[in-house]
Amino acid sequence: MPISFRTLLGIAMLLPALCVAGPNPLWMRYPAISPDGQFVVFSYQGDLYKVAASGGQAFPLTLHEGHDFMPVWSRDGKQLAFASDRYGNFDIFTMPATGGEAMRLTFHSSTDLPSDFTPDGKHVIFSSARTDAATNVMFPNPVMTELYKVPVTGGRSQMVLTTPAELARYNRAGNGLVYHDNKGYEDPWRKHHTSSITRDVWRYDAATGKHTQLTTFAGEDRNPVLAPDEKELYYLSEAGGSFNVHRMSLDNPAGNSQVTRFTKHPVRFLTMA
Repeated sequence: MPISFRTLLGIAMLLPALCVAGPNPLWMRYPAISPDGQFVVFSYQGDLYKVAASGGQAFPLTLHEGHDFMPVWSRDGKQLAFASDRYGNFDIFTMPATGGEAMRLTFHSSTDLPSDFTPDGKHVIFSSARTDAATNVMFPNPVMTELYKVPVTGGRSQMVLTTPAELARYNRAGNGLVYHDNKGYEDPWRKHHTSSITRDVWRYDAATGKHTQLTTFAGEDRNPVLAPDEKELYYLSEAGGSFNVHRMSLDNPAGNSQVTRFTKHPVRFLTMA
């Protein structure tokens, strides 16, 4: 029976809960569903594993003394990007989605964390606290990241946005992004945090350079993903008391609704095919 995108969404949401409920293994994190919805890649004890979305035995894609996490699929499902500290700090690597040798793409001393491939598959975009654009420098701050892209064939990284746009994802046309912001440091694992620096979800239009704020909840709103029709957006929010999946129409962000209602264990990761 074919798996619907809602089922795949549920698989991504339930992974953290299953890790807690099951006797072994524990703490499988950062699930990423393949574009065709057939596989899930996740991080477990510092290595990447791949398993069929329908269930079964997971097999390792990386076996390294370094810590590998945050896998991201290319749009054609042939490549994975991920972060690894196998050379000291977290850099961007790519590898075939079927397994094989990993290729290092970034060499900066700052932490580099991937969030997407460009729609044409030629670049990986990632967040890194390197340096603000000269027109946007207010004060040096290693907490505030910028958004960069690096060619999958290797080469020099280029700034995409000087804005701290984290977990950014492109639309299919490649002319827009959705992301959550970073107003200041806050532990991402902390629960029930409300302050002036909690994260919000934004939309960026590359043609106009306009950033549009989509959420205004006083607590955490983060991890946005576009629905397949790109008319709706799914994201994680604590607006209902605990992290759950919420949905909004991009034409009417204020009319958002809660999709899941977990209470004991928060939904920590969100991915979609």
